Amino acid sequence: MQRRRKIAVLGTRSVGKSSLVKQFVENSFSESYYPTIERAYLKTIVHNGVEYACEIFDTAGQDEFSPINMQHTIGIHGYVFVYSITSPASLQVIQIVYDKLCDLAGVTNIPCVIVGTKSDLASSRRVNWVEGKAVADAVNGGFIEVSSKNGNNVARAFELCIDEIEKRLKMTHGVAQDHKCTVM
Repeated sequence: MQRRRKIAVLGTRSVGKSSLVKQFVENSFSESYYPTIERAYLKTIVHNGVEYACEIFDTAGQDEFSPINMQHTIGIHGYVFVYSITSPASLQVIQIVYDKLCDLAGVTNIPCVIVGTKSDLASSRRVNWVEGKAVADAVNGGFIEVSSKNGNNVARAFELCIDEIEKRLKMTHGVAQDHKCTVM
């Protein structure tokens, strides 16, 4: 039986959210930058022997002052928080956005994965692996670094998000069920 999961991709401007999503869904990468308003993508994957119909919401860039859109909470099962390994500020914003989401949803934690993009730009790295992992540990989420340009770890990032979603659903309901309502 197919499970439907809604995943929102959040992060500051220019960190590579759209590139991450397009590489995952379409296996494509563009060097050009076009600011995103918001777009939804569909992709079916099989993970751990289970088929998932994933609806992925590629969002506009957030910053520490951006209000959280209710669309980013209602019906969303999990979050992919994206920062660039070339931008320390983009990592700092993740904790702020995470806290705003928790406050808005009235919960203490949400299923998520922290994704450091642009791992192919090692010579421009300004955020080390330990710093990214520390944020993931602080929010009790998964962590991975990826390169949307060469596709390295891109699919794994979304699989980790599915793992976090299923882990939280099992903790809440005893089993990961499809027909339950998730309010975040």
